Amino acid sequence: MDTATHFAMGFGLAGLAYLDPVVASTPSLAVAVMIGTVIGSQAPDLDGLVRLRGTAAYIRNHRGVSHSVPALFLWTGAIFVLIQAIMPQLHWLHLLGWIFLAVCLHVFVDLFNSYGTKGLYPFRDKWVALNAIFIFDPSIFAAHLVGFMLWAAGAHPGHVFLWIYVIIAGYYYWRCQAQRRTTELVRQRIGKAGTFTIIPTLSWTYWTFVAKTDQHWYVGEVISGDVVILDTFSIKPENERIAAAKKSYKVQSFLAFTHHVHVETKERSFGYEVKWIDLRYRSRFQGKSHYMFVAVVYLDFDLTIRDSFVGWIHRGEEQLTKKLDSKRS
Repeated sequence: MDTATHFAMGFGLAGLAYLDPVVASTPSLAVAVMIGTVIGSQAPDLDGLVRLRGTAAYIRNHRGVSHSVPALFLWTGAIFVLIQAIMPQLHWLHLLGWIFLAVCLHVFVDLFNSYGTKGLYPFRDKWVALNAIFIFDPSIFAAHLVGFMLWAAGAHPGHVFLWIYVIIAGYYYWRCQAQRRTTELVRQRIGKAGTFTIIPTLSWTYWTFVAKTDQHWYVGEVISGDVVILDTFSIKPENERIAAAKKSYKVQSFLAFTHHVHVETKERSFGYEVKWIDLRYRSRFQGKSHYMFVAVVYLDFDLTIRDSFVGWIHRGEEQLTKKLDSKRS
């Protein structure tokens, strides 16, 4: 989820904690729990600081081991020690439990969007993305705002957020079922065996999809149950240019993050351009299909890497060309 929703969930858990009689009857503990749940709801995303090492490092590491099973305990322990050092609590086990719940909830909800996490590491060293909830869901955020208003108006925060989280749990179930139904619609439309990735958007009735069969990639959208194929790409075997370009650390980071990838090669005046595009992130630019998340390598005619780029391109090929050409000049 987005940062704002994680913050809202941190405060929501602080309200839910009033169902704990010890928290409800101990004002200092209630404050400590609120601090712990708010920090715990954000802590796994502190790996965003790896962006300082460059885009490739960020892509490879963001929502990686910081969202893993061991990290749940490490984040919880670190936050607990920090709070105990500042404002020691006698009922420390209650504080520890609510912090742990906040960290777990952060990782759990992140599993449901298209970016995903390595939430099952080290038991499974792959990204898990359930593709049911958009990264920012207005309904979930609005439910928390309603809860905060009721809390401010004097309602019991524990009871309020218990009902809110029961409703949100039902909402998650409904969205997962809608995602499964949409997957079946796409499967029927393609009419071939393959893998089907359905991607949520802000709208409940609008989904995008990426489908892979033995010979093709299909990219499209589903609008109120109507399946439309927008782009089709032939799957081609790897050649020596692609193999040479894959030696780039930036490309390796890109491919470690996504498997919804189509690769293209093009001869240029200096040699070759090899470009991987993540088919999940399609937009339209100047009336044409444009894939925003890419990895590009420039090779000379001896297949030596001259330059490379990984990241987001929002304004078409011209923006990418300027980025690379400016670095080579």
